[in-house]
Amino acid sequence: MAADLSQLVKAYDVRGVVPDQWDETLAELFGAAFVQVVGASAIVIGHDMRPSSPGLSRAFARGAAAQGVDVTEIGLCSTDQLYYASGALNLPGAMFTASHNPAQYNGIKLCRAGAAPVGQDTGLSQIRELAEGWTDSGAPAPAATQGTITRRETLDDYAAHLRGLVDLTSIRPLKVVVDAGNGMGGHTVPTVFAGLPLDVVPMYFELDGTFPNHEANPLDPANIVDLQKRVREESADLGIAFDGDADRCFVVDENGDPVSPSAITALVAARELAKNGGKGVIIHNLITSWSVPEVVQEKGGTPVRTRVGHSFIKAEMAESGAIFGGEHSAHYYFKDFWNADTGMLAALHVLAALGGQEGTLSALVAEYDRYVGSGEINSTVADQTDRLKAIRAAYEPQDGITLDELDGLTVSSTDWWFNVRPSNTEPLLRLNAEARDAETMAKVRDEVLAIIRG
Repeated sequence: MAADLSQLVKAYDVRGVVPDQWDETLAELFGAAFVQVVGASAIVIGHDMRPSSPGLSRAFARGAAAQGVDVTEIGLCSTDQLYYASGALNLPGAMFTASHNPAQYNGIKLCRAGAAPVGQDTGLSQIRELAEGWTDSGAPAPAATQGTITRRETLDDYAAHLRGLVDLTSIRPLKVVVDAGNGMGGHTVPTVFAGLPLDVVPMYFELDGTFPNHEANPLDPANIVDLQKRVREESADLGIAFDGDADRCFVVDENGDPVSPSAITALVAARELAKNGGKGVIIHNLITSWSVPEVVQEKGGTPVRTRVGHSFIKAEMAESGAIFGGEHSAHYYFKDFWNADTGMLAALHVLAALGGQEGTLSALVAEYDRYVGSGEINSTVADQTDRLKAIRAAYEPQDGITLDELDGLTVSSTDWWFNVRPSNTEPLLRLNAEARDAETMAKVRDEVLAIIRG
């Protein structure tokens, strides 16, 4: 009987524990399956700093080359550097990373030429089915002519492309603390920031996939404590933290206080609209702050609300011709970057905005941070559908309430809103709430949690 890879192949990528859930043998099958599904004659592959990444990446390359496909390896890179290579070279790509997951995990983020996403509905399920079949029947027959595997350096070109999109040459000098979390930001930041008017204070730039200092997930408050402290100690203008594969960035202000990713989304949206003559579509997912669509409309743009998840954002970006998109998870998507997400480009926008005026970051982002949010709160439940029905039953009869089911259940009033959505992979419900003041937010948050956990 063929293997069941459903716990390994997720909605957006491949991710699991090495070697318990997958290994180089399976990576080789994934390489063969990927090139068959995307119909490629050539692909590009990169990997992060995890101990298992080089071996898994090379095995995938062997599987692809055995099918007659030429492989370009770019070696150590951030995920957005792989997207750059896919876009610039117009090749399908594979990035070996498990992002912010612990060290024993690894995974693959896949894209078609031009960094177009490969998700469950856009090829990933077919890749899984092929790999499952081959684990039972053996690897597919090799092509008559093997593909080549060659090496190419892309870091300098990636950095030059990003610096060409945001001009920082004339900003005032800024002192910035950067926490790379022992992830790929330690590889990309020195090259991207080189020669700019920035005094960079590096933290945990040593590439180490065992994450000896803290998890490389800046959305968890525990993982930015070191950065906050260092910003205050250094009297820095701001701090920036990257996740493990450096496709997300998280910002703290001069006081060490976290800046909401929604506020960053609104700030970058305003800059992109200004660059585009005050016109354009901006994508935001449904758990971003009310601030985002408000700012977009004030600046002349058109906000479009989507489900949570990069495949939905990227699809909507392509369909609507959007110039920018943001998620509250600190993923930022740019039309100028093949609609792909790049935390580094978002970071450059923040530096340009701050360095282009004399005020502090906290004063700058105040315009874009207008409401009080709960952050995402996860609750383990026995029956996701039952709890969602209970929430609907509690709120639907109330006056002045609107409900929608774009992604889970969103309930809105004039002074607050909340969204509850089920996890695709765990028995969890995820709550995000926002209100015009802290007291109202806390009241709504606690009411909904009581129903979820009741």
